[in-house]
Amino acid sequence: MSFRSALLMIFSYCVTSHTSVLNAQKNSPANSDEKVRSGHGSLLFENEDILHFRLVGKLNNLFNDRSENMSYHPMLLQYKDKDSSLFSINIMVKTRGHFRRLKQNCKMPPLLLNFSKGEKSKSSLFEMQGKLKLVVPCQGDEYIIKEWLAYKVYNIITDKSFAARLAMVDFEDSLSKRKTESHYCILLEDEDKMAQRNKTFIWKKKMLNMKDIDSDEFKKMAVFQYMIGNTDWGIPYLQNIVLISRDTTKAVYAVPYDFDHSGIVDAPYAGPAEELELSSVRERAYRGYCENDKKAFAKTFDLFNRLKNEIYNVYTGCTLLKPKYVKTVSNYLDDFYETINSSKQTETEFQKPCKTNIRIELKGLKK
Repeated sequence: MSFRSALLMIFSYCVTSHTSVLNAQKNSPANSDEKVRSGHGSLLFENEDILHFRLVGKLNNLFNDRSENMSYHPMLLQYKDKDSSLFSINIMVKTRGHFRRLKQNCKMPPLLLNFSKGEKSKSSLFEMQGKLKLVVPCQGDEYIIKEWLAYKVYNIITDKSFAARLAMVDFEDSLSKRKTESHYCILLEDEDKMAQRNKTFIWKKKMLNMKDIDSDEFKKMAVFQYMIGNTDWGIPYLQNIVLISRDTTKAVYAVPYDFDHSGIVDAPYAGPAEELELSSVRERAYRGYCENDKKAFAKTFDLFNRLKNEIYNVYTGCTLLKPKYVKTVSNYLDDFYETINSSKQTETEFQKPCKTNIRIELKGLKK
């Protein structure tokens, strides 16, 4: 058995454990009032199994194209179906992102897979797809797995979240100028399809005030960001945030993405913005708006408390993670739960920051 095959078998157990958690949630009366998991409407994201596929093309041309005016490059995507039938799809791929696109930060840039610009992928796993973000390793596959798990945690909290699927991708250079590399990557649901799944549309308006966002969903999102130790987000400039709405006359929802700068991932390159005056990404800071009424967060904290075991199980049920990290992340979550269940600590973390605008809006982080 090859090393990769062994890893896939291990991760299959991890995914099976996580799927059991999600299935238990679907039948949980405690969650029925909060949300209904209607599914993602796509075989690509309904299936929790690890997806193995190959990207073949002129990789040096693609990976070196990191300017502000990136171009699409032709690539061949290949994968085998359950019956071992080989699917080959010609697609167009380009680099994307901000921090992770820069060579000084990451060896490999994040990618955008464009199926609509390639040949029709009829009857394939990607038949209904248009554009998919592919999150690739910046400085180690283990951080990809940790970031993927952050997406899975947020899927537990709300349907207004991006579906994410872990994949093992073989990057093969068609000119044989570089060795074939195999890495864990994350496929992210197309934002338009995420919006459609939630019966909404994408709202691209910038400079929106946080209090214009649906209050319940905003607090879920902001407390989640606090829980995972992520300060790399913002509403006004749509910093790692997508806005969706059902109606232009109603409140909008904020859907987060990109969690690699969070404390729960703790990537070696990650660091908080200087303006926040935090020692590291492991130090939490609530960046949502605060409430003077202590009861304002009661509903949100109650939700997190009811989902506590399921959130922990995302990590403790995944045997691909190193035991040391599972212990570390459990302790990190313990600190969060101690905070939201302490009247004194919630006042410090979610009320007193209101006196300091720098914790709420970082104008210097305009993208």
